[in-house]
Amino acid sequence: MSSERDAQLDWGKGDGLLPVVVQDAASLRVLMLGYMNAQALAATRASGQVTFYSRSKQRLWTKGESSGHFLEVVSIDQDCDDDTLLVLAHPRGPTCHLGRESCFPEAPGNFLGTLDALVAERARERPAGSYTTRLFEQGTRRIAQKVGEEGVETALAAVAQGEDELLGESADLLYHLLVLLRARGLGLADVLRLLETRHR
Repeated sequence: MSSERDAQLDWGKGDGLLPVVVQDAASLRVLMLGYMNAQALAATRASGQVTFYSRSKQRLWTKGESSGHFLEVVSIDQDCDDDTLLVLAHPRGPTCHLGRESCFPEAPGNFLGTLDALVAERARERPAGSYTTRLFEQGTRRIAQKVGEEGVETALAAVAQGEDELLGESADLLYHLLVLLRARGLGLADVLRLLETRHR
């Protein structure tokens, strides 16, 4: 949603507050529900971090201001009635105050997106002892070789082995493909955008 569309928002329905659904931009898991007034929306746009209006504190409240677990904004959209907002964000740590990823413990999500985000984090931080870190340090050529190996093993499993073996090799292939994409500065979202374009 662009700031030009803010003028269409119906702040009157909720006495100056709009409900805001926050989703993980990678997994699309619903993370939480909060409320914004016009000032909170402006602060969110200005800072790039999700800021709500706290009804209990009666003030603006940036998610993560005490825990450090901020929600970094990717996009903001509004519904067809202009009275609800949808925010896609990258969570920096657990969203729920109970230490969970989501305030809704059974909220569905796309694990492949979560894995892609983890691979991206490994690419940035290179933690010691991580297999993913070791792959990145071996370079693109070695990662590409692993993708080739896993591709052959997946194909062989499909024609000569059982379902469990095929699933295991497919999981290995997908993981190594995500690492290869990151090694080239790309990610799952780039592949999905291309698939979406081809689908039209």
